[in-house]
Amino acid sequence: MPESLGARLREARLQRGLSLRSVAQALGVSASLISQVEIGKTHPSVSTLYAMANHLGVSLDDLLGLTPSSVNSEPMFGHRGAPLPDVQHGDDNPVIEMENGVRWERLAAGVGGPADPLLVTYEPGASSSIEGKLMRHAGIEYAYLLEGELTLSLEFETYTLRPGDSLQFDSVRPHLYSNRGSTIAKGVWFVVGRRQQNQSVPDAPAGSAMHPSGGGPASAVDVLRAMDGLG
Repeated sequence: MPESLGARLREARLQRGLSLRSVAQALGVSASLISQVEIGKTHPSVSTLYAMANHLGVSLDDLLGLTPSSVNSEPMFGHRGAPLPDVQHGDDNPVIEMENGVRWERLAAGVGGPADPLLVTYEPGASSSIEGKLMRHAGIEYAYLLEGELTLSLEFETYTLRPGDSLQFDSVRPHLYSNRGSTIAKGVWFVVGRRQQNQSVPDAPAGSAMHPSGGGPASAVDVLRAMDGLG
């Protein structure tokens, strides 16, 4: 998680005049968790980060420091108004480490562009929502799995993705990603159209979609909307 991520979330909360307690109540988590995320003592889960970014109305670009803010008006690359580089080297990818072994790397993209491009890694046992909280977001989601094996729970259906497999669906549909294998799962994600509809979508009812085996929720939160505010 970028060192300044928590500080940016805190700044967004204070700018909106929101208390720790009010944000925690809205997200259904403890105020101490929000505080620890803001001071960088803990990593949020994918679902918590998405929920915080959506509730505070911040974008992934904002949180990753890719757009000017009221605190730092200079763009990340070059002088004000300068174009972003045509090539972004892997070592320069902004990175967010999640609490449960999920890693997001922001790939090259124009600030405020139509898509969120990500290189996403799931460690063995990792999932997009360790809390089992069902979530969804605006946009159309596209992904291509590069290595490993990843399970997608989409509403009442469950799919196993292997290298070379790809997916696409309307991200407002409840979904959950999980790595049930013993090796890292990695893929490239694009979420298109989320920026144009950056409004929070109500959580799906807890437990409304379950695996046939009863092994937990069959739907959950996606990662990209929170990234709008990651810097």
